[in-house]
Amino acid sequence: MPGYLKRYFWDVDFSNLNFKKHPEFIVERILEFGDERAVAWLLKNLSRNQIIDTLHNSNRLSGKSANFWALIFGVEREKVKCLSRSFRETRKQFWPY
Repeated sequence: MPGYLKRYFWDVDFSNLNFKKHPEFIVERILEFGDERAVAWLLKNLSRNQIIDTLHNSNRLSGKSANFWALIFGVEREKVKCLSRSFRETRKQFWPY
């Protein structure tokens, strides 16, 4: 992974981050915090379907990011886990704001 992506992985050892072992984690971070350059790298290195699968199954994306990327990739909101009503209600139990 290129060095300019290091700033998105501040809480892990970037030198040990393995794109092959943890692609979902990397996709989530870039979709949540990445700039145009990071997203371009992601699109170049992963298929559109792999990114959409992560969008479907992620529970770590914010509602704002998930909604944005669902629009960009043409994914129905109902198919995005973190936008589902039951997930949002569960999340509020832990963080009531």
